[in-house]
Amino acid sequence: MSQSPNNPVPPKGGGTPTPGMKKSSTGLDENVGGVIAYLLGFVSGIVLLLVEKENDTIRFHAMQSTIVFGGIFVIGMVLNLIPIIGLMVSLLLTPVSLILWIFLMIKAYQGNRYHLPFTGKVAESQLRKMIF
Repeated sequence: MSQSPNNPVPPKGGGTPTPGMKKSSTGLDENVGGVIAYLLGFVSGIVLLLVEKENDTIRFHAMQSTIVFGGIFVIGMVLNLIPIIGLMVSLLLTPVSLILWIFLMIKAYQGNRYHLPFTGKVAESQLRKMIF
């Protein structure tokens, strides 16, 4: 099967080619970089913030990951200091953060720059303040 501009070869995994998907300074596609930003929570977010210099979408996902999962980590540490109520809230926080983690990775892989209600705006403003 030959590839022509009007008939692009579909990706090996099926589906349709993603038009307009930009590469990053790290060589990753935007959607893959977005997923990696969430993969290890705030740790991978911080690493991508330090490494990625050009792609705003990957940097946004990295910043949002750092804020959200860094915040969840700190809240979890504080809750562990509170005897009974902390344990109960911590048991609720774990599945909620797991669902949020999976949701954000799916949105990033789909190429969506999904803004969480509060942290999305904070991530955008923090990125504007950073100079590279």
